[in-house]
Amino acid sequence: MTPPAALPGGSGPGSRLAAGGGAKGTVAARGAPGSASPRRGDALGSALLHGVDFTSAPSSRKQIVVAVGRPCRGGVRLARIERIADLAGFDAFLARPGPWLSVFDLPFGLPREFILAQGWPEDFARVAGIVAAMGRPALRERFAAYCNARPAGRKFAHRATDGPAGSSPSMKWVNPPVAWMYETAVPRLLAAGVDIPGLAHGDPSRVALEGYPGLLARSFGRLSYKSDERSRQVPAHEAVRCRLVDALREGGLRLGVAVEMDDDQARAMVAEPSADALDAALCLSAAGWAWQRRSTGFGLPAAIDPLEGWIVGAQPEPRGS
Repeated sequence: MTPPAALPGGSGPGSRLAAGGGAKGTVAARGAPGSASPRRGDALGSALLHGVDFTSAPSSRKQIVVAVGRPCRGGVRLARIERIADLAGFDAFLARPGPWLSVFDLPFGLPREFILAQGWPEDFARVAGIVAAMGRPALRERFAAYCNARPAGRKFAHRATDGPAGSSPSMKWVNPPVAWMYETAVPRLLAAGVDIPGLAHGDPSRVALEGYPGLLARSFGRLSYKSDERSRQVPAHEAVRCRLVDALREGGLRLGVAVEMDDDQARAMVAEPSADALDAALCLSAAGWAWQRRSTGFGLPAAIDPLEGWIVGAQPEPRGS
């Protein structure tokens, strides 16, 4: 692979990939808590870890991508990348026996402010059921009516986690259409009976957490690194992906959990313009961080909104800020 141009303070011709990387291993995370050795009575001690880059309309062209790994030396060792081309395959993935812990790149909840404005019950599972039964056209009309009644600059309601994570409002139906990810995936998570900490009790050996790869990718600032549209895929994106992959392997991104991978796996992530596998690997790093904190609520805040949920690794804003 021809190495991308150097970035200030980052990768490029001097990066591990450009230099060949030596042996097919990586530096482990620095100072990470937890242990790769299971403890007695620890349902997730020997868990598989997943990072899931989700799409609400999977196909052979745009697939759901799963980075599969295991805890290893304070970080996570990437075993393989799986690609799921339809929702039936996603349902089968959720039904796999545990123990596993997965971090999904999709919003698990809608904003409380929006839910209350609709007169819906303050119940996570019932709201998901209402949304699933409603269908997208009717839900889109509710979103639009809510936004049209609000002043410019405050059209969308936000969850408490959006500010600390830098994530888009979960009621957005365009650019990006994350609301359809919620509408498609959350009812399936509930139907599968997985445990969703803070939101829904389920099988403790199958744990689902919300993640956001941008939380880690923005460790170097808001640098664009991907696009699904060919016309917007530029060489500068590849340079940023190279820098991100290098830092991810070394535990140098936010949360500090390294993802060990072979050089071939790393090159494939850098070469993919849509960065689906890279986003899945970023969620895998977050899964490792949450797994290390499984005995203390997976690193989630002590009190999270039971309608909205929380993004793994986001730090609550101080009161009054």
